[in-house]
Amino acid sequence: MNNEINSVEQLAHEDLTRYLVNAFRLTILHYGFWFNEAMHQQDLKEAIKIEEKVSSTIFPIIMKRLSKTLGNDTNDILSQALLQLPKEKLINLTTAMAINWLASDGVWFQAVENSQDMYTSKRCNDTCWTRFSPLEASIIRSFLNLPEQGGLSALERALNFRLYARINKQTSERQGESLIFKMVNCRVQEARKNKGLDDYPCKSAGIVEYSTFARTIDPRIKTECIGCPPDKHPEEWTCAWRFYIAE
Repeated sequence: MNNEINSVEQLAHEDLTRYLVNAFRLTILHYGFWFNEAMHQQDLKEAIKIEEKVSSTIFPIIMKRLSKTLGNDTNDILSQALLQLPKEKLINLTTAMAINWLASDGVWFQAVENSQDMYTSKRCNDTCWTRFSPLEASIIRSFLNLPEQGGLSALERALNFRLYARINKQTSERQGESLIFKMVNCRVQEARKNKGLDDYPCKSAGIVEYSTFARTIDPRIKTECIGCPPDKHPEEWTCAWRFYIAE
């Protein structure tokens, strides 16, 4: 892939379809991680019961959103040939897939919380990130054909291809020997804010999420949390992280 490509919008048509397939792959794998962790926290029988509730909620949402994005009034989108779609529609579809991924995550969180408690659901959430974040980084690294030690430049590119990058507003900049990454607008926290709720305390998950992602892109990269809820943060960003390579 051309090293000048730094965003989904710049991808060629064929590469965009590959990116879309990866988004679907990551959504399904994340779904599987939630099932596995629910099973670990309780047992297989209870996890199956929870999964039945989750699937009955999330899959109609997924099919409706994808069909609407494709301009199809039916729920049968499997016959759509991705390569025949206009590029703009493919880009819109990647965003829809990212929203579906986040919606699936949220439905799992609520289902486990309703079945057990917030503590158990948060444990599931944090553990899922220990598996999903390095998996996503590995898939992106392969997709972009990044070198194993691509440094901060490789990480900066990879961050632009995360599913979160399709639905959140984020920035990154180099400051000396560091890469400063900020989540300017977080879809999850914004939804809570609109409901009059406090920030979700995601720091424990964020530390796992960003450190394992960066380490998978390049094992030399270290991660430092500048601020993440429940930390107080300015209006300009929700969480911020510093990446660097230790001497």
